[in-house]
Amino acid sequence: MTARSAKPPTARRGTGQPAPVRPPRRPRPSRGGGSTALGLSRFYARAKRTWDRPLTAYYLILGGSLLITALGLVMVFSASQIEALQSGLASTYFFRKQLVAAVLGTLLLLAASRMPLKLHRALAYPLLAVSVFLMCLVQVPGIGREVNGNQNWIYLGGPFQLQPSEFAKLALVLWGADLLARKSDKNMLTQWKHLLVPLVPMALLLLGLIMLGGDMGTAIILTAVLFGLLWLAGAPTRLFTGVLAAAATAGAFLITSNPNRMSRLGCIGATDPGANDQCWQAVHGIYALASGGWFGSGLGASVEKWGQLPEPHTDFIFAVTGEELGLAGTLSVLTLFAALGYAGIRVAGRTEDPFVRYAAGGVTTWITAQAVINVGAVLGLLPIAGVPLPLFSYGGSALLPTMFAVGLLIAFARSDPAARAALAVRQPALGQRLLRGGLAGRRKTMRRRPERRPSGER
Repeated sequence: MTARSAKPPTARRGTGQPAPVRPPRRPRPSRGGGSTALGLSRFYARAKRTWDRPLTAYYLILGGSLLITALGLVMVFSASQIEALQSGLASTYFFRKQLVAAVLGTLLLLAASRMPLKLHRALAYPLLAVSVFLMCLVQVPGIGREVNGNQNWIYLGGPFQLQPSEFAKLALVLWGADLLARKSDKNMLTQWKHLLVPLVPMALLLLGLIMLGGDMGTAIILTAVLFGLLWLAGAPTRLFTGVLAAAATAGAFLITSNPNRMSRLGCIGATDPGANDQCWQAVHGIYALASGGWFGSGLGASVEKWGQLPEPHTDFIFAVTGEELGLAGTLSVLTLFAALGYAGIRVAGRTEDPFVRYAAGGVTTWITAQAVINVGAVLGLLPIAGVPLPLFSYGGSALLPTMFAVGLLIAFARSDPAARAALAVRQPALGQRLLRGGLAGRRKTMRRRPERRPSGER
């Protein structure tokens, strides 16, 4: 068989002219999986463009931190009422103190976000010296105060206390970042002695002062910050592994030599309080999370905070959040922390300034490690370390330096050249829109058009 030849265009009847040839129709996208895949690809491309904008990290850090703090205030108010009433205090006692700390912390955040980098670096050494001095005062009888078996507080009078070890985290980040940045400018970080000295000895001094008070949770976070700085500085694998092995050996000795720490280690994954109720807090934290369901029992309707769950507004506020707001509430909190951590990593990875890279990485390691340790303890995956959930739990001594550290991240995000250019373009545009809006409102309210009178002409 032979293929048919194309027919010539037929002539119109009565005219003798050939009929016009119709253009081929465009193929319509199928309504099945093709359109869905196309829509998903467009959504992914649009989300990727939005995610890669210069101000994404800036908005994530600012918005995420403020949302975590605001939600933390709500949960502190809900989780601390019964604890306050049982102590003979007003039901809003802890909330009012946390609200004052949040206001002061917001001022610190705004101040830190507007400070130039030179001023941040200038604050490193004074802050470190003050932190060491205050941590030494903690061990002086009559000045230091013991809380929950750990002597790491200074009594300031009235209802106010200060925990200097929380400020030591910020001091180590700033001082370590400034030290490594100055050595990086001189190409000295290729030698292991310049990489370790004096960073590691100073960190060991801070750790020793913290462990004198028995606060191993804060010591773990400070160790994580030290390893984060060494990692960002490009420590060789052998050196990094050696320091990590030494830290693990020291940690194992400190845990095994203390019966209280050993009992906490034995409560990992516990489903029964055990003998002498040694796993009471861990088990009731799981009970609170399990009874929350998808959307929780409602704000203020927690049962475990009625004397069953110790420290419901500090170390185990995440458990009360899961009971009252459910899985949706806990996942929202974790998503906010994940966004904050991603933004910090992005700031540290995109900068060319060594100080910004080390400081942003140190702050991100600090907040992320503390959140992981707190949430892991509530979930029964890690031993209870007695550390609060950053920006969320009750405690002014922890909230103030953390919000200042978030202000650092905001300042670093603003210092990026692309972000600075985007902000410079956006601010005049906003001013012009406001000006146009004001002039338009003035024309609408003040200017009157003359009324047209009929003239009788057509």
